[in-house]
Amino acid sequence: MFYEIRTYRLKNGAIPTYLKVVEEEGIAIQKRHLGDLVAYFVSEIGPINEIVHIWGYASLDDRERRRAALMEDPDWRAFLPKIRDLIEVAENKIMKAARFSPLGGVS
Repeated sequence: MFYEIRTYRLKNGAIPTYLKVVEEEGIAIQKRHLGDLVAYFVSEIGPINEIVHIWGYASLDDRERRRAALMEDPDWRAFLPKIRDLIEVAENKIMKAARFSPLGGVS
């Protein structure tokens, strides 16, 4: 399994608005295309105003295909402006689980 870890640092005070629109609209669109939502976090201690969401993929090709389908979805493209200006910094990592990981390691 491969895991995409997306970290967003939001503008001060933007977390409630971001979470509301994602919960009401965005997450359903993402799940429709991306599939395996592993976790969705909000920072409590440490860096403030951070959102981290983790998605699981069978392979890098699986991820590429799913992300392309998401970007082609007119519902997603209509949704993006609702969160785009709330995000100050975005970081993306792709991680591969170790064999002994409880999240499904690969050899």
